[in-house]
Amino acid sequence: MTDARTGRTPDDAAELARVEKALAGRFPHRMHPDLDRMRDLVDLLGHPERSFPSIHITGTNGKTSTARMIDALLRGFGLRPGRYTSPHMESVTERISINGVPADAEVFARAYDDVIPYAELVDSRHPERVTFFELLTAMAFSAFSDSPVDAGVVEVGMGGTWDATNVVDAGVAVITPVSLDHPELGDTVEAVAAEKAGIIRPDALVVLAQQSLPAAEVLLRRSAEVGATVAREGLEFGVVGRRVAVGGQVLTLRGLGGTYEEVFLPLHGIHQAHNAAVALAAVEAFLGGGQGQLDADAVLAGFAQADSPGRLEVVRRSPTIVLDGAHNVAGAQALAAAVDEAFGFDNLVGVVGVLGDKDAEGILAALEPVLSSVVVTQSTSPRAMGADDLAAIAVDVFDADRVEVAPRLDDALEAAVRLAEEEGELGGTGVLVTGSLVTVGEARHLLRR
Repeated sequence: MTDARTGRTPDDAAELARVEKALAGRFPHRMHPDLDRMRDLVDLLGHPERSFPSIHITGTNGKTSTARMIDALLRGFGLRPGRYTSPHMESVTERISINGVPADAEVFARAYDDVIPYAELVDSRHPERVTFFELLTAMAFSAFSDSPVDAGVVEVGMGGTWDATNVVDAGVAVITPVSLDHPELGDTVEAVAAEKAGIIRPDALVVLAQQSLPAAEVLLRRSAEVGATVAREGLEFGVVGRRVAVGGQVLTLRGLGGTYEEVFLPLHGIHQAHNAAVALAAVEAFLGGGQGQLDADAVLAGFAQADSPGRLEVVRRSPTIVLDGAHNVAGAQALAAAVDEAFGFDNLVGVVGVLGDKDAEGILAALEPVLSSVVVTQSTSPRAMGADDLAAIAVDVFDADRVEVAPRLDDALEAAVRLAEEEGELGGTGVLVTGSLVTVGEARHLLRR
C-alpha cells in the first residue's frame, strides 16, 4: 500500500530508512578545511561531477530560493536540471532533485549503494572519515550523472573554499548577499566573503547579488585575480519594477541580454524579487554568456513554476499559518518586511525556535514590529537553543506579557493558534513559524500531516 502523504510503498520506506540510518552514522561531523577526501572520492567514482555543466551557488541568504528559481528557469527552456541544496526540511531526499522532483527512495538508495564502497575506501586512506555532507554530495553527483541531467544547480553547504561541493568546475558562479551567519566562517563580513569567494573559477562568469561594500570588495578582488567576468546586480542586471499580486508579485527584470516584463513570481517579498533577478542573470550566463535576450515566453513559464517551500509558505487558513526558515538577522529583517507587504495581518503571533549558535536577540528584534506576541519553542535538533533560554531573551525584546513558552513544538503551534483566535477576527490574524529551517520543517510535517 502506498502512503497517501509521501507516495512511498513499505519497500520504499524500508530502503530509505536503511540509507538514512547509514548516513546518520556519519554524524556528528564538522567541516574540515580541506577537500582531500572529496577529491579522492570523486576521483574513485570517475568524476561524475564533470558529466554535466554546473551553476555553483553560495552566499548567506537566498541560496536555496535562487537555486530553485534557476532550476525552474532551466526547465522552462526544456532542460533537465539536477539540483542539490541543503539543508532539508522533512526528508533528506529533498536535497537531491532531478528535473524539479526530489529523488525517490529508489534513486536515493541506488546513489548511496553506488558511492558507499568508494567512500569506505577513502575512509581507510585518510585520518578523518568521509563526512555526512561529503557523502551526500557525492551521491548527488552520482545520481545526476546516472540520470543524466543537462545541468547541475549546486548550492554550497557552508562557505565555499572548503565546501564539499567545491570540486565542481562551474562556468557560472552565483553569490547571493553575504553577511555574518556561521561562526566557523569568520567574525567579519570580509572573512565570510573571502571564504565564499573560493567558488570563483578562472574565466568563470560571476553573478553577484547586491552586496555590502566590504563583501563586494573581497569578491571583486578575487574575480580580478583569477580573470573571472563579473555581472553585478544594480549595474549589469537588476529589478526594474515590481508590484504585489495575488499569490506573489509581478516583476520587470533587466537581465544581461534584455528586459523582461510582466514576470509573475509566485513568491512574496522584495528579497525574492532580487533573488529572481540573480537567477535570471545566472541562466542567461549559463545559456548564452549573457549575449542577447532569451526567449521571453520560456522565462515567464519558468518563473511561473518557481516555488520555495518553507519560505513564506502558507500551509493553513483560518487562521493563516505561514512558515519561513529565516535563521539570521538579515533573513528575519527581510521576512518582517515581506510579511508586512504581502499579508497585512492585524494580529500576527510568532512561533520561534532558533539554533544555539544564532543571534536570537537580533532575530527577535527584527520580528518584534510585526508580531503581536510570540510563543518560544525548540526543535528536536541537538543544536537547538532551549525554550527557557530563548524566553529570557524574548522577554527583553517583547516584554513578559507578550511572551509564552512551549518547549514542545506541537504545544507551541496550538498555543499560537489560540492566541491568534483570541486577539482578533480570523480574517486578519495569523501565525508565523520561523527561527530555523529545522523548526519550520518539523512544523511543516506536523501541520501537513
